[in-house]
Order: sequence, then structure tokens, then C-alpha cells
Amino acid sequence: MKRSIICLVLALMSVAGYAQNVLGKWVTTDNESNVEIYQSGDKLYGKIIWLKRGEGQLDVHNPDKSLRSRKLLGVNILTGLTKNDKKWEGGKIYNPMNGKTYKCAIWLEGNTLKVRGYVGVFYETHTWTRE
Repeated sequence: MKRSIICLVLALMSVAGYAQNVLGKWVTTDNESNVEIYQSGDKLYGKIIWLKRGEGQLDVHNPDKSLRSRKLLGVNILTGLTKNDKKWEGGKIYNPMNGKTYKCAIWLEGNTLKVRGYVGVFYETHTWTRE
């Protein structure tokens, strides 16, 4: 019995550790911003926590005109990603540079985070590094 409890605790700790790997602060490919990835329930989200051009940047390309005056700092650009084997997918990524939102998947590759946005069968993958 004692051995079973220890095995269960170790298994749960390893699963929690694996899920935590993508969590944290990441520098985007272009070094223009930092994104903090966090978990809420069983989903992942990522918000802008630093901008190279400063805190005052606005979401000027947002298709929703009422959001164009909001500051980009604090905006969730990753939303609703769910765990699927070694990837987090099924969510969306918002690109504030053009105001478009894409389907998204993220996964770890070594010490980097691969961030892929999809439009139909086409995709683009970026590599983020830990802050």
C-alpha cells in the first residue's frame, strides 16, 4: 500500500512538472516582446508582459475598432490551448502586428518553445526562448 502511494505521488509530480515546462516568460522570435504563458484550469494562455517599443503601444490593428485604443501590454495573445500528448493546441494566437487571429499549437523543442499559427493548411512556426 505504501509503495503504491509513493508511486502515485511520483507519477503526479512528473505530470505536473511536464505541464509546467511551457509555463513562464518567453522572448518572442523578433525580440520585440515578452509573453508570459500561464495555466487557468486545463487551458493555457499567454499575455504580453514587455514591449521593446514601450508600454504605450496600442492595439491599432485590432479588427474591433473599440479595442484599438487599448494598450497591448497585458493583452492575451495566446488563448484556450489544451493539452494533447506533447503539444498544447486547439487554441488561438492573436498577432497585434496585423490584427489577425490564427489557430495555434505550441510545444517544447529542447530549451525553446515552438509557436505555430495556422490558416487552413498553411502555417508559420516561430521559435521563442526563455526569458
